[in-house]
Amino acid sequence: MNAAEVLRFALRGLTANKVRSALTMLGILIGVAAVILLVAVGQGASRSIQDNIQRLGANSLTITPSTSGGGFGGGGGGGGFVRIAQGGGRGDQQNSGPRTQAKDLTVDDARALADPANAPSVKSVSPVVTAQNQAATYEGASHSIAQLVGTYPSYFEASNKPVVSGTYFYNDDVLSARKVVVIGHTVAQDLFGTASPLGKQINVAGVPFTVVGVLKEAGSSGFQDADDVAIAPLPAVQQSLTGFGPLGQILVEAKTADAVDAAQAEATQVLNQRHGITGTASADYRILNPATLQETVSAATGTFTVLLAAVAAISLLVGGIGITNIMLVTVTERTREIGIRKAIGAPRGAILGQFLAEATMLSLVGGLAGTLIAVVGAQFTIAGIEPVIVPMSIVLALGVSVAIGLFFGSYPANRAAKLRPIEALRFE
Repeated sequence: MNAAEVLRFALRGLTANKVRSALTMLGILIGVAAVILLVAVGQGASRSIQDNIQRLGANSLTITPSTSGGGFGGGGGGGGFVRIAQGGGRGDQQNSGPRTQAKDLTVDDARALADPANAPSVKSVSPVVTAQNQAATYEGASHSIAQLVGTYPSYFEASNKPVVSGTYFYNDDVLSARKVVVIGHTVAQDLFGTASPLGKQINVAGVPFTVVGVLKEAGSSGFQDADDVAIAPLPAVQQSLTGFGPLGQILVEAKTADAVDAAQAEATQVLNQRHGITGTASADYRILNPATLQETVSAATGTFTVLLAAVAAISLLVGGIGITNIMLVTVTERTREIGIRKAIGAPRGAILGQFLAEATMLSLVGGLAGTLIAVVGAQFTIAGIEPVIVPMSIVLALGVSVAIGLFFGSYPANRAAKLRPIEALRFE
């Protein structure tokens, strides 16, 4: 009996009970689809976080008070912070010694960091304050701006926020505390629709601001809209909305990507000196180094993705057990048929091959259907995340599904092949 005949007999055996075969394949289908789709969600989450970090700019450091739980980049996205040791090296270390009286971050701190004599590796320094969920109106239209950022013009380059129309504000606007604003795409769309917002005056919490520019669309990431932001001169925001209190953060741009670590060390030295942090005292600020965060995020999301895949793989295991169960039932039901075939000369290998082929076909068809469903499902946003299909996960899931068919089908197939013809013919 050749391979074609073995497959023909196997296909006939599967189609003899279509509902049972379909339900058996369903277990493999769910397992394969779950593995591929959950890996895609993990990869999508990783890419989303990486994009958020990239919005900071490759050469940027973000300094925040150590008691602050705010995000970084003035609204560019959520993220974690890297606590630094006294020496300011890369890593998520923190001094464990006693804490001195914590000091706020101030504009004077930013000026000290911008002094080339103190920090020669620093290109620009942008002090930042942020006002959350500010109501904005324009001729009857209204919108709640998620984050209104008060800062300096250098912020736009340091945080990688280019302007697509209009212009930035300038240092003269900062010195004069002019109420001008650059708005994100979401704000512009909700307040102005298709009309140009340039030169128009909007009211933010009752304070008039003139729109001078619109930021390039950055897109949403997860649950946060990166375009729901407005950026204005620091003194104007402080006078109108936040008051002249401490800064929320200081954004530092290094001269080059290679100088980021040197800039971090210099910033640490300057702030330690200004804040009176000596010996084993714990720093009252945090420095986020995007390069370090990238490494940490990559490791964390990799572990997260593997965990998701492992949980989904349990479904494949359950599907394999289902194949064993159904094939054992099939062997029992077809015992007499097996006896007749062996009595007329069918070799043991043909019987073994037929039942192995049936089990493998069940898992392979189920795997292919699961792959199709996963690919279609990945075209939709899941929990605010755009899944990213990993080709290797498809290859791995299909390979595992075939292996499951062979492995879990081997015992029932071997049992069928070992049946003695005389005993099989007596079976009723």
